[in-house]
Amino acid sequence: MDLSKVRNFGISAHIDSGKTTLSERILFYSGRIHKMEEVHGDGDGATMDYMELEKERGITITSAATHLEWGGCQMNLIDTPGHVDFTIEVERSLRVLDGAILVLCAVGGVQSQSMTVDRQMKRYHIPRLAFINKMDRTGARPFSIVDDVKDKLGVDACLVQYPMGGGETFEGMIDLATLKAIYFDGKDGEKVREEAVPAKYDAEVKKYRHIMLETLAMYSDELMETLLSEQEPSVELIYKVTKHAVQQQGFTPVFVGSAYKNKGVQPLLDAIVRYLPSPLERQVHALKFDNPTEKFPLEPDPAKPFVGMAFKIVEDPFGQLTFLRIYQGKIEKGQMYYNQRTGRKDRFSRIVKMHADKREEIDSAEAGDIVAIMGIDCASGETYASEPKFCSLESMFVPKPVIKMSVTPVSRADADKMSKALQRFRKEDPTFNVFNDEETSETIIAGMGELHLDIYVERIRREYKVELEVGAPKVSYRESPTKKAEWDYKHKKQTGGSGQFAHIKGYFEPLVEGESEESFVFEDEVKGGRIPKNFIPSIEKGFRAVLGKGPVAEYPVVGLKAVVVDGSYHEVDSSDRAFQTAAEGCFREHFLDTRPALLEPIMKVEIECPEHFQGPITGDLISRRGMIVNTDMRDGVTSILAEVPLAETFGYATDIRSMSQGQGTFTMELACYRKVPLSVQEEIVADKKKDKQLVGAGR
Repeated sequence: MDLSKVRNFGISAHIDSGKTTLSERILFYSGRIHKMEEVHGDGDGATMDYMELEKERGITITSAATHLEWGGCQMNLIDTPGHVDFTIEVERSLRVLDGAILVLCAVGGVQSQSMTVDRQMKRYHIPRLAFINKMDRTGARPFSIVDDVKDKLGVDACLVQYPMGGGETFEGMIDLATLKAIYFDGKDGEKVREEAVPAKYDAEVKKYRHIMLETLAMYSDELMETLLSEQEPSVELIYKVTKHAVQQQGFTPVFVGSAYKNKGVQPLLDAIVRYLPSPLERQVHALKFDNPTEKFPLEPDPAKPFVGMAFKIVEDPFGQLTFLRIYQGKIEKGQMYYNQRTGRKDRFSRIVKMHADKREEIDSAEAGDIVAIMGIDCASGETYASEPKFCSLESMFVPKPVIKMSVTPVSRADADKMSKALQRFRKEDPTFNVFNDEETSETIIAGMGELHLDIYVERIRREYKVELEVGAPKVSYRESPTKKAEWDYKHKKQTGGSGQFAHIKGYFEPLVEGESEESFVFEDEVKGGRIPKNFIPSIEKGFRAVLGKGPVAEYPVVGLKAVVVDGSYHEVDSSDRAFQTAAEGCFREHFLDTRPALLEPIMKVEIECPEHFQGPITGDLISRRGMIVNTDMRDGVTSILAEVPLAETFGYATDIRSMSQGQGTFTMELACYRKVPLSVQEEIVADKKKDKQLVGAGR
């Protein structure tokens, strides 16, 4: 396999920007499928949205992988969801890809989820191309969207294609490098026709070509010199500089088109081949197993020891399917490989290439490939290698869940099936958590949003035939100190034989924002051996053990710094256990002195609605303790950006529909945690007490 002819790329964007429609066109033009289906059509639904739920709701829930050929290149494509609730799907796909396409709607432009995706691409240093889709929509504004990309995403971007028309009159684009007008003929736009630039576009094309060349000249001295000497740069030089600039992650070329109207997809595929890196052009590092601070480069060479990452897990009727990106070496069917975390040897008995939910068996796979292995048992994010204790790949970022709800099977007999389903989903999705509430003995599921948990409940009903009763969603609050509090705590216990003695003095204080990534910091400032060094870790352990339940309303404690400055010990009675117990007791007794406040998750809500509904919607947001950050009006559509406490957003999807006669849409993602107003805090504490009393009475 010639690795320079391999491209691993993903398509990601805000909801409804046309990602799945674009991937459907890519599969059609590359000959992978012979009939295009639509996401919201009457047919079988888009190839990449193969789950029943995806077809019904017209949304992408899981990222689907497929492979295709274009321009002599082998491509692995991953189509990812747009909803923030399924953000882990985008996260894990980008973790293993070499390049990406950021799809933007020609009317909506840079929306909230576009920014999240942009952050994820930057986190994994992914070179990308931007594609302004839906150019056939009325109100298409490609030029101001490029400005949005620069301002909102902080990315150096410019058009490399000039659109001919927009909305109803959109007929194709002009390539600013070759100065050719591109048209799409035939029933499905499969015939690409190149013509000379129509005279009416001459002046504009000159202007935008000049902008493109000036932008690119910042990345190349050779191009800069050519322009300064007023010579015309060759097309090869423009391609070479663009490729270099894209792969330095400095520059994002912007393409235009309409996937739905079959315009602009083939030139985008050519650009993927031309500009996005092959596995040979990407730098990937692994961490040494025996020294995790030391990195070493992985080379996409089949002769080197195998290293790969299991980035996604799917359960199917035939067992577990593990998606694997191979970074170095090769794998062969029937061979044994080592899971670097558990040290266990696993046999790769079947290796398959995926095409959405269809698969084709292969005997071996090499560096640069993305394949699926059947029947091995591992977790998402684990590293496999041909030798034990060889290396580990940096794991992906997993956001913390913000919303919880209780689930109970209607029939007792289904309890086993439900727990089996929950264990499976927990393994597949690191942002989906399951735990038992000790007091109410309920099963609690936690996730990224209402839609996220709804989908899992629906999947349990359908795939496991288990009817569930679902409790009202609950918010994950946090408790945080607001002032410094000193303490002097003695723990003495005398029973028969040796007793327990520990004495600690110090203070709690709130963590300053940005001081630490951690939510709890422990410092030891004990001088002169007043407490022996070997007992200090036990004090920290004691504090950490009780952080899970704060004294205000039993929510986890964050933003706390604990400093031990003095204390004393007993030669015989002091022990690790005694100091740990002292720290636990000290926290329970003195944490309230810091006047802890409750913090609540604040959601960034972006709403789009016709402008005459702006008044009622804004008023409603304010009544939900929301704060309007920005409003923007364009072509009769208002876009409202607000910050609203998560507790006030339950059922918002229904409310906004009734306020806007079904014409309003919104997206939501976690912005930060903020202090709850005192009156609301009192209500939350009272509710918590009431719940406890009800549970007590129920027993």
